[in-house]
Amino acid sequence: MKYDSVIMGIDPGTQLMGYALLGVSKGKLSVLAMDVLKLTKEKDIYARLEMIHTRVSELIKTYQPGYFAIEAPFFGKNVQSMLKLGRAQGVAIAAAMQAGVPVTEYAPRKVKQSITGNGNADKDQVWKMLQTILQISEKPVHYDATDALSVALCHHYQLVAPVPKTTVKPSKKTAKKSEGWGAFISRNPSRVKG
Repeated sequence: MKYDSVIMGIDPGTQLMGYALLGVSKGKLSVLAMDVLKLTKEKDIYARLEMIHTRVSELIKTYQPGYFAIEAPFFGKNVQSMLKLGRAQGVAIAAAMQAGVPVTEYAPRKVKQSITGNGNADKDQVWKMLQTILQISEKPVHYDATDALSVALCHHYQLVAPVPKTTVKPSKKTAKKSEGWGAFISRNPSRVKG
């Protein structure tokens, strides 16, 4: 089948990387692939990064996506975990850029909001909405794959109905606040201590 566009979604990880490819043809959506890359067999972090780059490159070559959407890392308290996750995300992005595929990053909350209408939805709620929207019956073993699919679907929604950017004129009260420290000091010289 010929698709008008193919969107690749990635849920980056250092143990499992979820990926999904969504085909769009005349407004109809089809799941072309949805799975995970298991990285736990390899102990060396650099070998894992190479595995991510290789797999993403293979998927791009096979499916020829026109768009690459990736979930932004969730900021936790463990700095080392964040560093590793950032590297995994960076390698996946580099593979897409190397192939000339435009990259868009989405915050997890934005993805959940676009799929379920609730930015705090849990993984099972997101999966149930994906099942309904895309008419999928087989549940994947890992939610990382469904997370990747939800990122791809979120990107599709942004393409067909982007959220308009609104310009809000500041009120007089807000405008005064945004004048900066210089204006504050000139209006309040008695509050400055030398």
